Amino acid sequence: MATAWILVANASEAKVYSNKGIGKGLEVVARLSHPDSRKKTSDLVSDRPGHMAGAGNGHGSHVPPTDPKHHQHDIFARELAHQLDQGRTANSYQRLIVVAEAHFRGLLNGVMNSQVSGLVSDTIDKDYTKLSDKELATHLEKVIYL
Repeated sequence: MATAWILVANASEAKVYSNKGIGKGLEVVARLSHPDSRKKTSDLVSDRPGHMAGAGNGHGSHVPPTDPKHHQHDIFARELAHQLDQGRTANSYQRLIVVAEAHFRGLLNGVMNSQVSGLVSDTIDKDYTKLSDKELATHLEKVIYL
């Protein structure tokens, strides 16, 4: 039977589980966290926005093109995509289930390579990172036989 990996993630923490078949349950493969994703925007930037001369008598301010929190979420999504690709190249799994809140899952979809994306069999748009393993197994019954 093919091994399935289940990624349960949000923008600041993730767990990767493995299921090796019917009756085998869930085994934690990796726990990852990205504390910077939980920080306030004011803690992520070093200064206030810079000022620049505007047209006429007013002044403008320079706003970064990307929200610092969104940038941190993107960094974590790339880290997770790299972890999933390493598992794929090591042939650790043949099927991938992604469980993440819709916005973060969209970030993951944008950074996963085509080989990993091709292994995704199911997606669940929920944040189940705070659930116990037993509660998680109950929610996954529809997509995998535990």
